[in-house]
Parts: sequence; C-alpha cells; structure tokens
Amino acid sequence: MRYGDDDRESRNVEDRRGERGGFRFPGGFPGGSGGNRIRIPIGGGGGGSIWTILIIGGILMLLGVNPLDLLSGGGQFPQVPQMPESSRQVPTRQAERGPNIPGLPGGTQVSGQDDMKRFVSQVLADTEDVWKQVFTSFGRNYSEPQMVLFSGATRTACGTGMAQMGPFYCPLDRKIYIDLSFYDMMKKRFNAPGDFAQAYVIAHEVGHHVQKLLGIADKVQEMKMSMSERDANAVQVRMELQADCLAGVWANLNDQVKNRLQPGDVEEGLNAASQIGDDMIQRRTQGTVVPDAFTHGSSEQRVRWFKRGLDAGDISQCDTFNTNAL
Repeated sequence: MRYGDDDRESRNVEDRRGERGGFRFPGGFPGGSGGNRIRIPIGGGGGGSIWTILIIGGILMLLGVNPLDLLSGGGQFPQVPQMPESSRQVPTRQAERGPNIPGLPGGTQVSGQDDMKRFVSQVLADTEDVWKQVFTSFGRNYSEPQMVLFSGATRTACGTGMAQMGPFYCPLDRKIYIDLSFYDMMKKRFNAPGDFAQAYVIAHEVGHHVQKLLGIADKVQEMKMSMSERDANAVQVRMELQADCLAGVWANLNDQVKNRLQPGDVEEGLNAASQIGDDMIQRRTQGTVVPDAFTHGSSEQRVRWFKRGLDAGDISQCDTFNTNAL
C-alpha cells in the first residue's frame, strides 16, 4: 500500500501498550453471554442451513422487522456514489466469547512497532475519510471509532480484552482493540503477510462499527438472544461476512480517492481472508471441521464476500442477510 510520512494519521488512536495487565469486570461481559465482542477470528466457529434462513426470516417478522431493514436501519441500503476522479491523490509515501488463538504472543513488543503504529493510524484515518463521505451521501453522520493498541490484556466495556482473542470490536464502547503482535502472528503462523492484509484486519473491524451505526449490530444481537446456539452462530456468520464485504467496499473507494493499492495488494487481502476462515482454522487447530460451530464463515465465503465488496465499491452489494447463497 502507498503510504508516506505526509499522510494523515488518525487522532482516534489510544496507545495502552505501556499498561500492565488487564482489568476484569465483575460478571464477565455486560449483558451476560450476548454478543458484546465482534472479532476477527482465529479460532472458532457457525454453520448455516435452509432451516436457519427460514428461522431468521420468521423471527424478523415476529419482531416486526422488515428483513430489508436489517441492512439499513430503514429502507434500502443506500447506493454509494462514485468517488470524484478530481479528488484522487498520490501520496508521497456479540455472541459468545471465542476460543483463544493458540500460540499468540501476548505483551511481546516486536521490532518496528512504532512504524506499525503509524501505519495503522494512517489506515484508520483513511477509513474515517471514506465512511464519512459514504454516510454523508445518504444523509447520515459518521461517528468515528477509536482504536486501542494494547499488549497482552486491557480493559474494555465488553470485559477484559486479551491478545489471544485477536483484534476485536466492542460495540458497547465503540472501540477497536488490537495487540500489534497479532500481525506478526498473521505472517508467521497463518501465512498472511503484507500491509494490505494488515489493513484488511482494521477495515473488517471498522465494518462492524458501520454495522453498529446503522443499527444492524443491535438487531442481530436481539435476534440471537432467542435462538439456539447453532442458529445464533449462523446469524453471526452473516454478520461477519458482511463486515468482510464492507472492508472490500472501503478498499475500493479508498483507492479511487487516494490511489493506495499496489500490485499484489489485492492478492494479499484475499489470502488473508482465506487463511482466517473457520474451516481453515479448525483444520489447523483441531484437525476436523465442524460447520455448525462456524462464527465467521468458511475461507471460500470470506474471500467471496470481501472480493464482492472490493469489486463493487457499493455497500448495497453487502446484503448477507437476504441471500441463500453465502
């Protein structure tokens, strides 16, 4: 990706890497076991079936929710206008708590983390610029999320955040949490190197923030409270695949404006989406694949929805809730 010292860094980055340890809230996650953390997976699982899809539709109707409204909080998902060519710039340079990621180093500082902090701050700034314009295009204000950098463990409104969980979004405080050692793990253990792969992780979590602002996250959480674990997992898969699609939309629109992508970047992103599919992770960690335990989608599904958003650059293409073909 093309970033340089002159590119803007987000002011919404809180660096807690100097803190020692985390804080555990009494009773665990606020609200019991209901979906307070939305994470990039690296361990764990949801599956789906036609029966699950029928259940989803039926529950939505019983709740008085138009299934189409699930994506927009009211009405059709707005179309995103093409970014103006004149603005193109060339820079100078919450279901259940998921299982831990085996082997992720917590609290270990890796070389180049100052450079990495600059990079993630620049990526977050780009997400702010793109989503602000998108929300403005359909008459909404975009409230920027904060990103918290930590080492090992940290306090969150959703409970104690642990490095072993991987990056995650907490909808209760609207913050993204990441231990930067995760990127070293992506490269060495999950064979997903590259700066665009790293940007994809952030864009996915920002996608969950977009879902929160549009009311999607709250509606999904309400639905899951009355479902079996299997069906709740299936709904969560749709939630995660939509965040992948939104990450692709961001990458497309961001490149239109700022010419960020370089040869090989798209392949890096697609590889990252594939490497963190539930089936790939289950094979790697337990040797067997259990589709009913999926919570983020298979490698093939994650690649397809990320690519769909990347190709279209249009959030109306990210309706994972009203399709039988995930």
